[in-house]
Amino acid sequence: MSDEQPKLPNRQNPFSEAFREFIPIQWAPYSQVMPDRLPASTAAEPRRTALAEAFPGERLVVPAGGLKVRSNDCDYVFRPHSAFAWLTGLGADREPDAVLVLEPTDAGHQSTLYFKPRAPRTDPEFYADARYGEMWVGQRESLDEMQAMTGISCAPISELPAALAKNANSTTIRVLRAADEQVTAQVDRVRSENGQQENALESDDQLEVKLSTMRLVKDDFEAEQMREACRATAVGFEAVVADLPEAVRRGRGERWVEGIFGLHARHHGNGVGYDSIAAGGDHANTLHWIRNEGDLREGDLLLLDAGVELDTLYTADVTRTLPVSGRFSPAQRKVYDAVLEAQEAGIAAARPGNKFSDVHAAAIAVIARHLHAWGLLPVTPEESLGPDGGQHRRWMVHGTSHHLGIDVHDCAQALREDYRDGILQPGMVITVEPGIYLKATDLLVPEEMRGIGVRIEDDILITSDGNENLSAMLPRTADDVEAWMAPLLQQGTTTGTVHG
Repeated sequence: MSDEQPKLPNRQNPFSEAFREFIPIQWAPYSQVMPDRLPASTAAEPRRTALAEAFPGERLVVPAGGLKVRSNDCDYVFRPHSAFAWLTGLGADREPDAVLVLEPTDAGHQSTLYFKPRAPRTDPEFYADARYGEMWVGQRESLDEMQAMTGISCAPISELPAALAKNANSTTIRVLRAADEQVTAQVDRVRSENGQQENALESDDQLEVKLSTMRLVKDDFEAEQMREACRATAVGFEAVVADLPEAVRRGRGERWVEGIFGLHARHHGNGVGYDSIAAGGDHANTLHWIRNEGDLREGDLLLLDAGVELDTLYTADVTRTLPVSGRFSPAQRKVYDAVLEAQEAGIAAARPGNKFSDVHAAAIAVIARHLHAWGLLPVTPEESLGPDGGQHRRWMVHGTSHHLGIDVHDCAQALREDYRDGILQPGMVITVEPGIYLKATDLLVPEEMRGIGVRIEDDILITSDGNENLSAMLPRTADDVEAWMAPLLQQGTTTGTVHG
């Protein structure tokens, strides 16, 4: 044990020598029973092999990232970099400051996970370190426990500098630069000291692109995680509908909806996969409305875009547009049916062998046709959809799809030829989410349609012969939505979640 007093926050009293002598005694020993291996870590093993084979003879460094300050001495809840989670199987809250190193060997690569294991109770960290100490944040894993959980050889993070410097004059090193600035700086110093700075940024970019591209096609474990995330999300949507009467009654109903969904997301998974959009009325026409500060009113629509993230970090991303009162008005149904038709066209195009961009093309063609029929387009649908047109984008500016998985916008660093211009393959998971957004201030829109915003989004797994709608348990047609909502709203009217 060090004789030095640990560095303390200004508000914390120093520890007396008597306390320092007293605190480490008479604790039950740590369990010698090793934890079970994480199921996600088993699926991660062949991924590390595939990555290593893409960069033979090179040292690959993939950090988890560090804790980030929210305010003063309070950190955000930790979430590892997605590539690190994908390669290790470590998910929610694990493991800040950890670094995965794939070291080249004669037989391929050896994986080592460097992390900060728990300190002994005789160490000041145990009682004085509010960021890592056991008294403050709970019991951390030992080296042996982490190895049992991940199936990866483990070493203390203090040994990372020596591992990075080993044979650095003859070994190419690549690092996932965006994950951890401090680790990247260590790698850059080693490169500089060994004359390997040339083309370093380019080689690191290649690693980042490869890690993103490899995640485009999901394995069986990932596909099942996506199914489970969608099932949990459906539970949250149902709970929201049942509580809509309370959301209307209490005011700030968008916040109430956000809270109800967040409660179920936290209970059934790690939490929400992204900030929920709970947009009532005209707020639905702001594409990323996450302020969620408005009231919900009878007769309005609620656009709810939300997804549960599991402990493995795989997340759903689902949108339903719901009539707060339980029934669509004629104008609302007119817009809703047009969006549903567009979504059906997009889902039909989500097949192996088609381009990713074909999904958007199919959906937006339907949108343009309806906008023209309503008298909104100043040109024909064909002209608007042409390279010199685009007028339809006034009412649907976003794309129809994105890849989905361990990130809500998954594989974002993949090259255009592999993503937007890529071919759909079995195992890919994409969203299909067309919308029509008719702002209340848009004077081109007929008055009875102003303020209506509709988006319908489902999570689609590409299969060998078509696709599987992973979120199909949530109704989509206007009639089915009304029939689904009716008993739930009646339940909410008679009980409510919270009274007072």
